[in-house]
Amino acid sequence: MTVREELERQEHRRLHPKASFADESRGRPREEPPREGDVRTCYQRDIDRIVHSKSFRRLMHKTQVFLRPEGDHYRTRMTHTLEVARIASTISRALALNEDLAEAIAMGHDLGHTPFGHAGEAALTQCLGKPFCHNEQSLRAVDYLEKDGQGLNLTYEVRDGILCHTGATWPSTLEGTIVRRSDQIAYVNHDIDDAIRAGILTNDDIPQSISDILGHDHSSRINTLVTDVIQASSQADTVCLSPEVEKALKDLRAFMFAHVYRNPVAKGEEGKAKEMLCRLFDYYVHHPEALPDDFQPQMSFDGMERTVCDYIAGMTDNYAVDKYTEIFIPTGWQVRG
Repeated sequence: MTVREELERQEHRRLHPKASFADESRGRPREEPPREGDVRTCYQRDIDRIVHSKSFRRLMHKTQVFLRPEGDHYRTRMTHTLEVARIASTISRALALNEDLAEAIAMGHDLGHTPFGHAGEAALTQCLGKPFCHNEQSLRAVDYLEKDGQGLNLTYEVRDGILCHTGATWPSTLEGTIVRRSDQIAYVNHDIDDAIRAGILTNDDIPQSISDILGHDHSSRINTLVTDVIQASSQADTVCLSPEVEKALKDLRAFMFAHVYRNPVAKGEEGKAKEMLCRLFDYYVHHPEALPDDFQPQMSFDGMERTVCDYIAGMTDNYAVDKYTEIFIPTGWQVRG
C-alpha cells in the first residue's frame, strides 16, 4: 500500500460521513493516473499546484481594500487568502471535514481578482459591457490561463468551491461552504483592523448591538464567529451560523459598507484606478501588438477583448501603474554626449 492510499484510508476512519473523501473525487477535466510514488492525495496535489502558480504569487501585490497603501501592515489579497485558509482549516478540523479540500479552495478562491480590488472589477465590467466576476475569473485562471493555456487541471470539488465562494450558487461540498463562510469572516474583520489602522474607524464606532454579540475587538469577533459556525453546524445538515450571530454579521457588513467600503477617504482614489484600467484596456484593444508574446496566440480563439481582459485582470497594482506610466506619461528628454 502506498503512502497516498494509506492517507485516503485514514480519511475514511477519521472524517465525518458527509466529508469529501479524496478517493471519491469526481476527478479532473483531464484524467490523470496516480503518479508512482506520489505521497499526496488529489486535494493535497491541488494545494501545491495553486501555491506554485504565477497567479498565486501575484496576490501579494494586489489590493484588498486600500489602494496601494503606504505601510507594510495592510492586508493584500495574499494575506487575505492565508487568513481565509487558516479559518477554513480550523472549522473543517473541528467538524471532521476534509481540511485539504478546504485549504485548496481557500488558496485558489481569489486568483482572478483584478488590480485595485473591486475598483478593477468595476472597470473591466465597464470595458466589457457585461459583468466581470472575480470568482469566474479565478476558475478561468486555474482551468485555462495558468501553464501557458494548459491550466492546473484541478479536481472538480476544488474548482466548484472556487467558482461558488461568492455569488448566487453555493458550493456542492461542505468544505466549499466552509470556505465561503470563512471568506466572509476573514474580510469583514481584517477590513475593520485595516480601517482602524488607517484612522477611518475606531472600535467604539462599531454599534454596541453588534459588539455585544460578536465581541469588542478583532480576536474576539473572529473567535465568536468561528466557534458559532462549529457549534451551529454540528447540530445541522449544513455549514451555518446561529440566527443571532448571522444577523450580527450581516449588520456588521452593512456598517462596513456605509463607513469603509464607500468611505470617500478609503476609496478616494478608485476613480483614478478605474480610469487607468479603462485606458489600458482601450489601448491594448487598439494596439494588440503591444500585448506580451504569450498572449498573442490567445487572440485567435478567444478574441481581442477577452484576451486583453485576461491580461489586465492578471496585473498587480504596481504593474498596472508601471504600464500606464510607460504608455501614457511622457518621459524626460536628456541631451547625450
